[in-house]
Amino acid sequence: MLNDCAFVGETLLKYLPYGIEKQHIKRSRGFWSKTFDLTYRVLRAKGDIYHVHYLLQDCYIASRFGKKPLIGHAHGSDLRTSLHHPLWNSIVKHNLRSCSKILVSTPDILGKARQYRKDAEYIPNPVDPQLFYPKPMRGNGSKTHVLIASDSNWKVKGTHIAIRALSRIRGEVEVSIIKHGKDFEKTIALATSLGINLKVLPRVPHEELNKYYWNADVVIDRFALGSLGMVSLEAIACGRPALAYVSSDYPENEDFPLKDLKDEEDIAETIKNISSDLWKKQYNFLKNHHEINKIEERLLSIYSELSQKQLDHK
Repeated sequence: MLNDCAFVGETLLKYLPYGIEKQHIKRSRGFWSKTFDLTYRVLRAKGDIYHVHYLLQDCYIASRFGKKPLIGHAHGSDLRTSLHHPLWNSIVKHNLRSCSKILVSTPDILGKARQYRKDAEYIPNPVDPQLFYPKPMRGNGSKTHVLIASDSNWKVKGTHIAIRALSRIRGEVEVSIIKHGKDFEKTIALATSLGINLKVLPRVPHEELNKYYWNADVVIDRFALGSLGMVSLEAIACGRPALAYVSSDYPENEDFPLKDLKDEEDIAETIKNISSDLWKKQYNFLKNHHEINKIEERLLSIYSELSQKQLDHK
């Protein structure tokens, strides 16, 4: 497995059967790590299946070195942004066409992938049940504790929408935000101007995020893309209702209990009138679609199909 995104690859590898030999080639965003070192490590890699996260240089290098069968796993910005970028678009298009199999992690990018690959498949993101699992609600405090857990990115996450919604009920909520994202300072400034006192939480390792979720009553994710992010999935797994814009346009979202939530007034009213029944319905959706064993079963089937095709080709 090459690269990762939101610990999806790490979780997939963690729960593969013990009889499968696994190697995870990770990299940082440093120049050496994502160029020469990456090229050297991919060149030396030996496997029966090559599974690459993000359709960028990792996937391109593996393709050029003839690593097969090659799975390209798209996670969002590679198809939403890089596919239309003047420098990256040719690499993304090459990967879409050259991989043995294309997987996508969210419903909103499936249509883009299928413009180039009719056989592109949506594989729901898994949640690690050893890290993220339900705990009882806090049950204390007169105000609702809201956690903004997505990185502050107004264009992609719609963090400004969340802040404006919370300003409508600022006397009824306590709001925490994780210090992360290119628009973090803008978000703080907007909150201050609207009379919201944000409690800033430091970034922590992935395995410690559960404590932030458990200390909240409601978790805010994103309101710009129309699909659930990992923040929503992890929060729900931890026993907390998650608010995000989940579009009814995508069949994959059909049984999610809270769709098309993106209006500031509706967000505020939902927080104000939050109920345990909402979380129960969200948790049922999580168990039906994002349970690790179900995802691994489909992934192993894909691995087996591609391995057999490779053997038949030889």
